[in-house]
Amino acid sequence: MPLGANKAAIMGVAGVSTGDVVLLSSQTASGDGSLTFTGLMTSTYGEYIFKFYTVNPATDEGYFGFQCNATDTADFNDIAITSSAFRAYHNEADSQAVLTYNADADQAQGTAFQRLSDATGNGADEHLAGELHIFNPSSTTYVKHFIGLTQTYQSGDMASQQYCAGYLNDTTAVDDIQFKFASGNFDGKIKMWGVK
Repeated sequence: MPLGANKAAIMGVAGVSTGDVVLLSSQTASGDGSLTFTGLMTSTYGEYIFKFYTVNPATDEGYFGFQCNATDTADFNDIAITSSAFRAYHNEADSQAVLTYNADADQAQGTAFQRLSDATGNGADEHLAGELHIFNPSSTTYVKHFIGLTQTYQSGDMASQQYCAGYLNDTTAVDDIQFKFASGNFDGKIKMWGVK
């Protein structure tokens, strides 16, 4: 279903017509190990946006991430990712306030799940929210760029915002994406949007 003009602006895609931003899928995890969007990234849209809502891990201090499949694979472990990440955090006691490069969250031709979040608490009031943008995943000429942003409530009573960006180093079309924590199950909602 297309977004209205106001919702398109809220989604961060102001200036597009109302038919250019379309909700393609919405999935809810309830004690699941992962959420997978299969076969939905096509040449219909040049950009795909995934939004994360109240994502809460079962395992304390969990790291949330993603990996993709090319159209010729199905195992979420063979697309090389090159990425960079940095984070800003501030605790409730006002004793820590930092902006820093996060070497633990980047990859140099790694095939692991790309970390999108800082360590997320598993308390009832702790979770993460954020978004991931993937550009031209159906290209068979170029690598696929991505930009991610998450806001996390950590178990140490700290607000942490993580930024990551990079590319999937594969010139085969990419059509599947999976989200999960490094370990354990999670609850939360992920919505997928297509942008023409």
